[in-house]
Amino acid sequence: MKFLQTQVRSKLDNSLHEKLITIEASLPEIEKQLSEIDISRDQKAYAEMAKKHSDVSTIVELFVEWKDINLEIADAEELLQSESDEEMKTEFEGIISENKSKLDPLIQKIKISLLPKDPSDDKDVLVEIRPGAGGEEAAIWVGDLYKMYTRFAERSSWKVEPIEITDSDMGGYSKIIFAIKSKGVYSKLKFEAGAHRVQRVPKTESQGRVHTSIATVAVLPEAEDVDINIDQNDLKVDVYRSSGPGGQSVNTTDSAVRITHIPTGLVVSCQDEKSQLQNKEKAMRILRARLLKAEQEKAAAERAKDRKEQVGSGERSDKIRTYNYKDNRVSDHRINLTLKKLDQVLDGDLDEFVDALVSDNEASRLANLDE
Repeated sequence: MKFLQTQVRSKLDNSLHEKLITIEASLPEIEKQLSEIDISRDQKAYAEMAKKHSDVSTIVELFVEWKDINLEIADAEELLQSESDEEMKTEFEGIISENKSKLDPLIQKIKISLLPKDPSDDKDVLVEIRPGAGGEEAAIWVGDLYKMYTRFAERSSWKVEPIEITDSDMGGYSKIIFAIKSKGVYSKLKFEAGAHRVQRVPKTESQGRVHTSIATVAVLPEAEDVDINIDQNDLKVDVYRSSGPGGQSVNTTDSAVRITHIPTGLVVSCQDEKSQLQNKEKAMRILRARLLKAEQEKAAAERAKDRKEQVGSGERSDKIRTYNYKDNRVSDHRINLTLKKLDQVLDGDLDEFVDALVSDNEASRLANLDE
């Protein structure tokens, strides 16, 4: 055991080691508290404690795995010292080498598991795509991005639910809002928020000139009733007749809904459904998500006001990514990653970008933690 303690000190600094011991010791009490909560009376408290139990269990499992590896190394080194057979010595040296190679990656996982969790990471998301600079070409680009994200969701076995799709005048879209549902979706897609720039020759361009257009993407964690408490007295609800494509019911019934949240001035409208009730329900989902995001960004800004970079605030600079058709190239400007496979990316092959952005965020947060 003395060897193990030496190994602990050599691979984990004292404060981190002591923190892991404390967390490990806290797990039985957390399990006890979880078992005592009456889920029928307090769903929010149960959900919070269940999340805490899951997070702590993950850390403890990694710590136990780390200790087990160190024990295997200690046992193999002890046997190596007393072994005279050369073949057995080689075997023990192999065991030691193999286990030591596992330690650094495992320590990295442990550190990442200790980072403060984004409370929204496990939530479903609402994605809003709107045209920016570029006129009708930007509106067409909105539809291309929508197709890209729906294909990515299909590849990931996530469920996609259209919320509001508003056509533009010439075949594009003035707005697309849709939900993607699955555990952990927000943790993967939150870095997609920002301005997506496309460089290509529009179909309507007779001179063959390359145009640059932009569509903006917003990724909002979908709020539940327990996340945001909205006072109905703070809402102004207007109904009106739908306009644009939509079938025979358009302009014949007051089914479209506009909701104004008076304290913040946020306005949400929805007209895709024929039923006024369904449009109101969808509008409320969007409103809750926007209010939750606003609260989270305010809290993140307060925590990060003295830091150069706001980690996890959801704010991203303009032109986060460029899609260049001529060179079949996609470049993410935040992490300096360029891939020569535009066609595959637009078909939903986003994993390299998503994984690289998640890793970059973790590395940045670890660096801030070390500081």
